[in-house]
Amino acid sequence: MVLQGFKPRIFNQLNKFGRRWVVELPTVLWSQRTTPSWAIGYMAFFMVYGFKAILPTNHDYGAPRVRAYDEQGAEVSLDDAMDQLDEACDVALLRLAKYQQALCR
Repeated sequence: MVLQGFKPRIFNQLNKFGRRWVVELPTVLWSQRTTPSWAIGYMAFFMVYGFKAILPTNHDYGAPRVRAYDEQGAEVSLDDAMDQLDEACDVALLRLAKYQQALCR
């Protein structure tokens, strides 16, 4: 999957791969971690940290989620997010089992 992410970013007919992959590696990994999985329906980032990732462009352009951030309210919402993460893990396990059964068929 990482190689599939690299190919459109670094392929050049004259200089096939060179060392551009080193520069593109963080971008490719970020895109994989923030893309929902077909098997579980959640992003890997969400399953690890318990909330959706904030994209760099959201910071650059002042997205509503970034502008509405409140330090004191963040602690309360973090507790809620941890509860949601437990539920999301259960849902992800069920979806993964369903996905694996479909693959077996």
